Amino acid sequence: MVAMNDDLAALSARIDRTNELLQRMLAEVAKTPSTHAIFVDAGYLYAAAGRLIAGTEDRRAFDLDAEGLIEALIDRARTIFADSRLLRVYWYDGARRRIHTAEQQSIAELPDVKVRLGNLNANNQQKGVDSLIRTDLESLARHRAISDAALLGGDEDLVSAVEAAQGYGARVHLWGIEAPEGRNQAEPLLWEVDSQRTFDLEFFKPYVARRTAPAFEATTTRPTREDVRFVGAQIAAKWLAARGRESLVELLPGHPYLPGSVDQDLLVEAEILLQYSLRGQADLRRALRDGFWEHLQTLC
Repeated sequence: MVAMNDDLAALSARIDRTNELLQRMLAEVAKTPSTHAIFVDAGYLYAAAGRLIAGTEDRRAFDLDAEGLIEALIDRARTIFADSRLLRVYWYDGARRRIHTAEQQSIAELPDVKVRLGNLNANNQQKGVDSLIRTDLESLARHRAISDAALLGGDEDLVSAVEAAQGYGARVHLWGIEAPEGRNQAEPLLWEVDSQRTFDLEFFKPYVARRTAPAFEATTTRPTREDVRFVGAQIAAKWLAARGRESLVELLPGHPYLPGSVDQDLLVEAEILLQYSLRGQADLRRALRDGFWEHLQTLC
């Protein structure tokens, strides 16, 4: 009987000790601040903010103060997640062969910012960005690195990323940009998130500025078709060196037509080299494209 009492006393002591340890652990957890991260789909940001402020989604038509905007987003998150600390800002964008542009490099050098790059095809379409967002969201949630995720984006393909993070207990808050008309975020994405917030024109206005069109001095010297054709070939050589043969393979099936983004880049660069406006000059524009295509086809 004495032995049984001793065993019961020992068991009770162990239970008391376990409860004490659990209480200490819960107290430590309670002291640990929540953590949040901001996930920015730069493709959505440029398109939606450009449309709202500059009236265009073309990145070449406006400048974005990324550093100032990121600071504003961090500050807004500090207000929304008052009892939480920032892990970092994740900035997702596309680049040729995943090589940082000068702008992306400057963003990557900012404190508390991680730039993650998908690919960019010949039509300037991002590839692989959504999967990067899902990978990071899921991994951070799984390892309890974040309790809240602020996602600035609008693509329906992000639904799986939201579901993956929520599956590990993280809350996902969708941030959007005011649309001049209709919506710029997919409804299935709006349905899945834990909360929604839209930033208006006044929020973005300090960070987006429309570029002025380059001005060319009036000249009586009109370039010849051969001059323009030669410039087209020069630009083609530069284009190929920057983008590689993979982009050439993607471009060739569209001959004799160029994707709109490539054609616009060609026009702008040619006007700078020629110091002559080709707007309204249909014959010279054709010569420019001919020179561009002829150079590329000599390499096939």
